[in-house]
Amino acid sequence: MTRPDWVRWLPPEATAAIDRHWKALWEQLRLLPQRQPPGDALELEAIEELRPGAAWRERFEAMWPTYRSWYLAEGDAARPSYAACRRALAQHMPELVPTYERLVELAGGGDLAARLLSLYRPPGFIVGCSQGAWTRGEPLLVRNYDYPAKRLEGIVYLTKWGERRVIGMSDCLWGLLDGMNESGLAISLTFGGRPDVGDGFAIPLVVRYVLETCDDVAAAREALARIPVHAPQNLTLLDRSGAYVTAYVGPGREPRFVDVAATTNHQGEVEWPEYAEAIRSEERERCVLDLLGSADREGFEEAFLEPPLHSTAHERGFGTIYTAAYEPATGRVRYRWPEITWEQSFERFEPGSRTVTLS
Repeated sequence: MTRPDWVRWLPPEATAAIDRHWKALWEQLRLLPQRQPPGDALELEAIEELRPGAAWRERFEAMWPTYRSWYLAEGDAARPSYAACRRALAQHMPELVPTYERLVELAGGGDLAARLLSLYRPPGFIVGCSQGAWTRGEPLLVRNYDYPAKRLEGIVYLTKWGERRVIGMSDCLWGLLDGMNESGLAISLTFGGRPDVGDGFAIPLVVRYVLETCDDVAAAREALARIPVHAPQNLTLLDRSGAYVTAYVGPGREPRFVDVAATTNHQGEVEWPEYAEAIRSEERERCVLDLLGSADREGFEEAFLEPPLHSTAHERGFGTIYTAAYEPATGRVRYRWPEITWEQSFERFEPGSRTVTLS
């Protein structure tokens, strides 16, 4: 059996673990497609487009060839029909259907694009990440996104697709890796540490849905309890009142909500020991929890720019691409690198581009 492309991006220890335990899953778990141009620079842009239009279509057309290849990597028959996709979206996230139909129209109305954009039962994928919710004083959600840099869309979107404005880091064409809404709710995701793939939606779309439809942690928890997620994922949520929760979601199990303000890449207990050890999931989680108890607010955020939370292992595919610090009460977010801070807010959103050299 030939290893799929995603395996070569993992740390050697994790690759060895897969060789020993998870060969049967090689064809189920893949990285998302490459979107960044070759080279060491990370290209980022901020776009304000309240309703889907020309800006979204332009970027869809640029990314469609790689997304199409990713979606069909297991063959067309492995993906659900358009009817099944639309039915699932209407059943579980009906508020998104008008936006979905608009995006399908902008994408040309084709069957394949419509199925992919539903993000229902897509191929599996793995991400890294550490995240924590600061609740002493002004609430702050900080996260590191660890992943192959060439596979980041790199688009910070300000949208208003429903009743709420949303700012977040785009993924899967209309989903989000992390973000906040103007009601004062912030959320970010991490991989949940199991290699399972099953029925449900890709987690970036679920993040989008929560921010489009929920005002606080309580409402978000209710939504997450009923939406199927196709792969194990962890979500940390924080609202302007300081309420927080971490959700462990994924196929084959009921969602579990825990009163823990931090998470990395396991769901309470480690279920993939070799992988968790290779990416230091437990070590990073302990670090975030320790910081929540000992650091001040500024020190908590700064610690995400340093080891062991910040990784420079880009050659192995799981370096820290960016740090995001969301302030749900003020509507501000800082995208950070060791020597660069890029701030955006609902009050003052500045469209434009940035180039970051990852070290």
